Amino acid sequence: MTAASITVSETPLVLYVLRRADDALVLGHRLSEWCGHAPMMEEDMAMANMGLDLLGQARELYGYAAKVEGKDNDEDKLAYLRDVRQYRNLLLLEQPNGDFARTMTRQFFYAAFSDLYWRAMMASRDTTLAAIAAKSEKESAYHLRHSSEWMVRLGDGTEESHRRAQLAVDDLWAFTGEMFAVDDSERGLIDAGIAIDPESLRTQWLATVARVIDEATLKLPANDWMQKGGRIGQHTEHLGHLLSELQSMQRTFPGATW
Repeated sequence: MTAASITVSETPLVLYVLRRADDALVLGHRLSEWCGHAPMMEEDMAMANMGLDLLGQARELYGYAAKVEGKDNDEDKLAYLRDVRQYRNLLLLEQPNGDFARTMTRQFFYAAFSDLYWRAMMASRDTTLAAIAAKSEKESAYHLRHSSEWMVRLGDGTEESHRRAQLAVDDLWAFTGEMFAVDDSERGLIDAGIAIDPESLRTQWLATVARVIDEATLKLPANDWMQKGGRIGQHTEHLGHLLSELQSMQRTFPGATW
């Protein structure tokens, strides 16, 4: 018997926390897909560890969302028993791994944002979110350093690695604008000091990205048109395939324990 999808009471705070939890879960799963396939053993371990960092963030955030909602949903139900349209992750993070350059470019764009985001969220008036932010920022700082070093190595490496890195930058750039978008639900939390306005991070994010891209002898696209939709449950076809794998065990054997 296949488990039915749950319903969630998406108050502004529950929705806000779920968006960040979904970011961490989806990107963590993407990184886990590299396990055993990375270009070297050391990198295999590094990517697995970054995936575990994100899984830890997702667990804390899902657990808090369940507590705030106050119903019978727990972290496992929120992670495994929602339909694809109920997921609110950034479109950037559900994009397929592709080659190693594409994976690192996706990681770099997001880590440059998440490091700033979690650092700022340490000042949240919500003590739980502030505590999660304090732990997550340390992890995001490493993710940014690791992916930045790889961007430089790939961009300023061989002709082939440069070509692949530039192609990844060109392809993924249009997904970065969604990181800074805010809707009315989130605006209220910002005004209350619970959330931070991501727009306030854009200048510093762009400075970090531009510096690393320049050192990597790459170029940022001139096009400023951006994709959006993930935050309201409008996803690319890739998320459905990801969830069919991610949720398969829980959907097939509901409530299974080890």
